[in-house]
Amino acid sequence: MSKNPLRKDKTCLNCRYVVENRFCSNCGQENIDIRKTFHQLFIHFFEDLTHYENAFWKTIKNLLLKPATLTKEYLSGKRLSYLAPVRLYIFISFITFFIIGIFPNQDLKLLDETSKKTTQTTITGNGFKIDEIIPPANVSKEISDSIQKRRDQAEEINAQQEKPFNFGIKTVRELDSIQKFGKEKDKYGSFEYSIIKKVLTVTENNSTEEIIDKFRESFLHNFPKVLFIYMPIFAFFLWLFHNKKRWYYFDHGIFTLHYFSFLLLLILILFLTGKIFLLFEKSGALSFISGLIYFAGFGWMFYYFFPAHHRFYGESRLISFVKTVFLFFLNFIIIICLLLLFAFYTFINLH
Repeated sequence: MSKNPLRKDKTCLNCRYVVENRFCSNCGQENIDIRKTFHQLFIHFFEDLTHYENAFWKTIKNLLLKPATLTKEYLSGKRLSYLAPVRLYIFISFITFFIIGIFPNQDLKLLDETSKKTTQTTITGNGFKIDEIIPPANVSKEISDSIQKRRDQAEEINAQQEKPFNFGIKTVRELDSIQKFGKEKDKYGSFEYSIIKKVLTVTENNSTEEIIDKFRESFLHNFPKVLFIYMPIFAFFLWLFHNKKRWYYFDHGIFTLHYFSFLLLLILILFLTGKIFLLFEKSGALSFISGLIYFAGFGWMFYYFFPAHHRFYGESRLISFVKTVFLFFLNFIIIICLLLLFAFYTFINLH
């Protein structure tokens, strides 16, 4: 219940009825002072977003530890005790991708630093080191030019090796020249040409590190949309494999919302766990604990669907197991295909 003070005026601000108690008997609006401090405004926003009065933590606990409980409770009519399925999914999805997006990718940064150090010292293909062939001040101009030429060639080799794609063509201009003036056998088909041109445009204007960063940013930004679009498909498969008279598509939709919310929440927990372990020095015991947590987390993620399916649909364990395995592999294959298409879409939209 709200802790805001009641208004002295008993006239409802919404419908102008006389308010005898805390809530208007005509429209249900609470007769409280609408002017709030910043602290009250923040608390009100957080409570409204999560229905914080016990419902939030109760929902999270049941979502993580009691498969299908939230779905059964919601469809039985107990809806004020928990967060609504759509609000729950939107809240968890937002928090998950927001936190993952703001954390720096330490692995990529470490890889970049290592790559830069290697590039600064090593010349690929010639067996020399760049810092070893810097010409001394007292050598002749011919020798100096020769060494500088070797250095430039080595740096060019390194630059080419850093490119993630290599078609034997370096620039878009070269590709267009081949397509316009080259021999017929050297020309590309329209689809192949458009793909190669897009790849060259991206690699010509970005380093490998920039491509990885942009791809990661775009992928994280759009992945929630892909997941949200896939949920109706997931619910459709559930509808196909169950009694149409007993279960409505709506029922499968609620089950899907809760299941996807669980997956996102567990991904967030494992992600934060990994970031916390990065704060400590690596040791055998710490690595063992970290591995154990990841093993338990991913194991529960894969196993969760079976008890959730069995408890919600009330079928025998054998039938439920067979349906679970079939649905799991069917959705796994479709999701992999969608992710590949989405990864391709993400890349061709890089600039």
